[in-house]
Amino acid sequence: MRDFLPADKARRERVLAVIRERYRAHGFDEIETPVVEDYDRLHAGIGGDNEKLAFAVLKRGLDADGIRAAAETPADLSDLGLRYDLTVPLARFYASHRAELPTVFRSIQIAPVWRAERPQKGRYRQFVQCDIDIIGDATARAEAELVVASLDTLDALGLEGGSIRINDRRVLDGMLDAFGFTADERPGVLITIDKLDKVGPDGVVAELTARGASAPAVAAFEAFLRRPQTREYLPFGDAQIRKALPEGIDPELIAHLVGIGDAVAAARGGGEVPLVFDPFLVRGMGYYTGTIFELAHPSVDYSLGGGGRYDGMIGRFLGQQVPAVGFSIGFERIVDLVAAHEDAGATAIVLVHDRDVPVAELVAVKTALIAGGARVRLEQRTKNLKALLERAGADGYTAFALLSAGTPADALEIKPLG
Repeated sequence: MRDFLPADKARRERVLAVIRERYRAHGFDEIETPVVEDYDRLHAGIGGDNEKLAFAVLKRGLDADGIRAAAETPADLSDLGLRYDLTVPLARFYASHRAELPTVFRSIQIAPVWRAERPQKGRYRQFVQCDIDIIGDATARAEAELVVASLDTLDALGLEGGSIRINDRRVLDGMLDAFGFTADERPGVLITIDKLDKVGPDGVVAELTARGASAPAVAAFEAFLRRPQTREYLPFGDAQIRKALPEGIDPELIAHLVGIGDAVAAARGGGEVPLVFDPFLVRGMGYYTGTIFELAHPSVDYSLGGGGRYDGMIGRFLGQQVPAVGFSIGFERIVDLVAAHEDAGATAIVLVHDRDVPVAELVAVKTALIAGGARVRLEQRTKNLKALLERAGADGYTAFALLSAGTPADALEIKPLG
């Protein structure tokens, strides 16, 4: 959990403003949910490993005797927890407010979440997620809207050249069936396959063998991994997807993926589609039921976001199945890649005044500059003017002016910093 100095905070807010503006331009509406949810909801078996990282909130009113009496499990001591993502709260929100929402609801959520991570580079215990979700649309249109909006947002942030890896959990299930893995083996096999980019085919095969997975299934999977065409993903299309899969995959699933690609290509004016079919993309969240995505950029070797379809989640709260799909931009990773600069056309002025300038005069000059569209900070002149201006520049100010008693605002000489 971190503090942010003024310049860092301003930069984060500028990036958030771009994300909000692009999401809204694509027809999404922002909502807000509480930072806490019921403990049982956060530990309902749909959040995968994130459930283990959730911060629990101790029940109010427990004294020492009450804690000792109820201390058999963490759930006995807690009835609430800090949200570990924004998807579970959205599902609860939709179930609570469905009658007040449109049939197809396009949601924006931009807010902090909390996980009891081991702090390390790029991983924090409190971080911001930027989610867009579409609830009530089971067609490829929903995925296409999310992909187009996410790529557009990346472009607007100056990070052109991004691409989205795409797969489908049902395709993964079909692959594991084709190789001969049993239903009991499947969770562990998926965990291992998810490491393919890190450990390579040899490492995956070794780990599957060490797990005790079915030897014929491991051999069939290894043979599939060794095919040159298995790892040839581009360009995105029907023939390329079929070439990267074993025989027997449901053609309707392939058609669904191709439909997403066609829609994205049309939205972006044709040409090469910035989608990459990856048959080994897994994503660890247990609630994904269909299409899954990860956002990549050539400047870094890690993902900048992702998401997928979670058609079964809302039904847990509503008692009626509702299709849903979402995409989350990894704000903490993206904000470090966006060039730090002031908004175009904005002027941020440090008004350096002599000690004897009357307060009324200071405030009047400052107000006149603000009325002209500038951001203004007052600083009393010091002996080391250079150090004062360097600090102002570090805080994001772009210009300065020196004010002596009796100087009107229209007579100020405003000079650029640096």
